[in-house]
Amino acid sequence: MVEMVWEDAPYPMLAISTTGVVEQANQAARLLFAEPLVGARLEHSAPGWLSRAHFGCGGSERHGEIGDRVYQAHAVHATADRTVWWLIDVTGRRHEADSLREWAAFLADASSELLPSLNLDRCLEVTACLAARRLAGAALVVLPRPGRRYAIARCARGGQAVREDAVIDPGTLPGLTEALQGFPPVPARWSAPEDVPGWALCDGSGEVGSVAVIALPGHGLPAGALVLLRGSRDGFSDDERMFARLFALWAGSAIAVARLYVEQAVITETLMSELLPPPTPILDGVELAARYRPAGPSERVGGDFYDVYPVSGSGRESLVVLGDVAGKGLEAAVLTGRIRNTLRALLPLADDHHRVLELLNGVLLNDSATTRYVTLVLASFQPRGRRVEMRLTSAGHPAPLIMRTDGRVEAVPAVGTLIGVLDEITSVTDTVVLEPGETCLLYSDGIIEARGGPLGDEFFGEERLSEQLGQCAGMPPEALAERVQMLASQWVGAGEHDDMAVVAISAPRAPRGGHL
Repeated sequence: MVEMVWEDAPYPMLAISTTGVVEQANQAARLLFAEPLVGARLEHSAPGWLSRAHFGCGGSERHGEIGDRVYQAHAVHATADRTVWWLIDVTGRRHEADSLREWAAFLADASSELLPSLNLDRCLEVTACLAARRLAGAALVVLPRPGRRYAIARCARGGQAVREDAVIDPGTLPGLTEALQGFPPVPARWSAPEDVPGWALCDGSGEVGSVAVIALPGHGLPAGALVLLRGSRDGFSDDERMFARLFALWAGSAIAVARLYVEQAVITETLMSELLPPPTPILDGVELAARYRPAGPSERVGGDFYDVYPVSGSGRESLVVLGDVAGKGLEAAVLTGRIRNTLRALLPLADDHHRVLELLNGVLLNDSATTRYVTLVLASFQPRGRRVEMRLTSAGHPAPLIMRTDGRVEAVPAVGTLIGVLDEITSVTDTVVLEPGETCLLYSDGIIEARGGPLGDEFFGEERLSEQLGQCAGMPPEALAERVQMLASQWVGAGEHDDMAVVAISAPRAPRGGHL
């Protein structure tokens, strides 16, 4: 009875001595091995992996190929000098494991290629190429754009991605409208090939036999849709459908992150444009130049600012405001933007400098979110023939400097209290006339408080600035502003510095109406 069970067992079975001689083999084993088994040594009649497993020199490896099939070996120690091996065909499971490893490798590649990029167009193209490489003969990624337009990235297997913006009707491809909505989540749509519109076809994709439309979910927001086109009419297997959805999760996350980055970059750029120093206009009868350098090498805005408010028509004054908010970086820039907007609203009162400063002081004191102060200098000016007449008012700010043509440098005694601290402020407005070739220099304390020099801890200072300006008589304002900022930067060297702002206002040497 035992012999009958042994002989008719569905699994190949071998009884092998400790010396490696095959003592017994059932019918399934004799059919599996081409060589005669009983009485032969195992290493001569069976694959090497089985022999190594029997003698214990194969480690934990107890599986391998026999012919075109894969078997796993299991040992039973029947007696002290005899071991029975029975073999199980695991070809299907082996292929399944290999397939899982291939899919895992594909998802890992997709992750490494998609996630590092914050370029939205690049993410769309990579998604289309990855999908065409592993999931379909051709793939499209469709993403809604403003104005009823759609970004489309398409790629055929082995080809290059093509990106375009187009006006399409998503309703012409079944399932696409629902997939583009993103929420609530919609299942993948597996459509018939005759439903594919012309705009969805890819060059080089050949005949379409199967179509899949899969939503690309992205952190609660729609990240577009993935369209898979396949030449075979066999459709997609269960494994392919599962991994297509997993890939869609990876791709949707990457696209959503890139899209969010682009949107935030646009918002930041829009808001930043309101904080950046304005370009200096060309004025009739006056030359104007400005320079700005924020404290940090990677920053674009800070606590220093300037604004130019030109006017047209005779008898009216243009206005330049240069200020310095306590602190630096983005937090100071936010307060800077608030102050600039307030000053812009007070322009109708610009003829009365003290009144403007008084109203600004009240605004800052009443703003519970503001805990910092600002120093300002206001400069109103208008041409008088070839001269320029100026009114200067300082509110806790370094005194403006006048550069005469003979090399003299004069500090304007326009003094006053800083803004945003005291309930009552004081200010003095001084009038100055610039002759042709003379310049008024407005600057922030980042220039004179630049710390550096030979010992590394000395301020650049007002005296040193005046000495250097004495050598710049007659210099055009553009070159002068550049020169002042360069002197302060060289004094600092590689050390840290505060924000620096410089504005130079000159009466041109050329006749009125001419511009240098």
